[in-house]
Amino acid sequence: MENKLQELKIRLQEVNDLNMVGALLGWDQSTYMPPGGAPARGRQAATIGRLAHEKFTDPAIGKLLDALRPYQDSLPFDNDDASLIRVTQRNYDRATKVPADLIAELSAHQAAAYQAWTQARPNNDFAAVQPILEKTIEYSRQVANCFPGYDHIADPLINFADEGMKAKSIRAVFADLRQELVPLVQAITSQELADDSCVHQTFDSDAQLAFGKTIIGHYGYDFERGRQDMTHHPFMTKFSLGDVRITTRVKEDDLTEALFSTLHEAGHAMYEQGINMAYEGSPLAGGTSSGVHESQSRLWENLVGRSRGFWTHYYPQLQAAFPQQLGDVSLDTFYRAINKVSRSLIRTDADEVTYNLHVMIRFDLELQLLEGTLAVKDLPEAWHGRYQSDLSIQAPDNKDGVLQDVHWFAGIVGGAFQGYTLGNIMSSLFFDQAVQAHPSIPTDIEKGEFGVLHGWLKENVYQHGSKFTANELIERVTGGPLTIEPYIRYLRTKFGALYKL
Repeated sequence: MENKLQELKIRLQEVNDLNMVGALLGWDQSTYMPPGGAPARGRQAATIGRLAHEKFTDPAIGKLLDALRPYQDSLPFDNDDASLIRVTQRNYDRATKVPADLIAELSAHQAAAYQAWTQARPNNDFAAVQPILEKTIEYSRQVANCFPGYDHIADPLINFADEGMKAKSIRAVFADLRQELVPLVQAITSQELADDSCVHQTFDSDAQLAFGKTIIGHYGYDFERGRQDMTHHPFMTKFSLGDVRITTRVKEDDLTEALFSTLHEAGHAMYEQGINMAYEGSPLAGGTSSGVHESQSRLWENLVGRSRGFWTHYYPQLQAAFPQQLGDVSLDTFYRAINKVSRSLIRTDADEVTYNLHVMIRFDLELQLLEGTLAVKDLPEAWHGRYQSDLSIQAPDNKDGVLQDVHWFAGIVGGAFQGYTLGNIMSSLFFDQAVQAHPSIPTDIEKGEFGVLHGWLKENVYQHGSKFTANELIERVTGGPLTIEPYIRYLRTKFGALYKL
């Protein structure tokens, strides 16, 4: 059994190496690659994707898994070897159902789609990507149909990102959340909007980046195992547990853009950097679901980075970095500015209270696209209609409408968005547990000290990588199932105080 397990680990390491090469190609395309490299990059991505898929779906891996099943059954559920075999079996069953040719075609298409989006969005040119998006939906349906027996065509795609979740279960969570959020949004936005002009002055780009990097260094992001670069749409990527990178974008007239995207992506990266190094190169060496991953980015961005205690410590330093812009701006004014609630157009710029409404719009639209009840040509109109009905606002164009998110133009349609709202819910759930275990955490944050919080997260969430599904992890950490109660309590407490509700 020991020899078979070692052979499995060697084979999985080779698959991981190919996947990480593919990730490196994607990072380069999103950061430094000249536009002329796009056609070849699509071919290269397809080749790497096909080779990785073929190597992972080799029948020899299936035979090793079959031979190792008695060994797995003899071990405790949370044993590392048992978890590796269990997770690999799940991934293998999934991968063997998707033909290698489809994987290669999809990889090439995704590279071309991303490049087209980078040009179409600034030009407000939905027509340029409409046929590409139609093809993406066709590919998404093909992938879903590799897993017959679903209740909804989106279920297999949702399951890729959030194991065990289905369209029906997510719709139920979203319905409960919407019931709580809509009256809260109404109560806040019926008041006079907070003045956020202080963060919309001119701020030097380099100084913004330097300030953000200082903070995430204090958080615990390890620059010996990471770096930050510029891109169109911020993201985190990993090439090994020793090389976890983040990206951001800067607006000189919006102090919050680079700062909070940096805190957000660092949350993702710290999760990956905190995984048990013994899992390197295996299927366990990654975040367990999009929802859990988002819980960490939103925790460090919002529950910590937008908290009053955090800025009690860091605001004097920010004023020192930008004395001309912020020297005469009070902490109260700045705190209200960065927590301004308004009905806005852009998901990534949305406040904590309205953010989930943006996610729900996208989730509903992608289900309709997959069902065929909404045609791609009608998507812009449907988008504008939902923003009008849900947020009482409408984008003047498609650039800040249907073209604003990269997800449908760099991946598949389905399963891309629910993780953001699941992550918001989980962020409060995990933070609550950390504070229960260590009541000093809020006081630590006021001092700019994050070691206790980071340490608790590493011990209880990060180190496990993909050993447990999101539901299993939540059960281990909280002793119960996913619930929206801590998140709703957090929003009501914070914004109730801010807006005197």
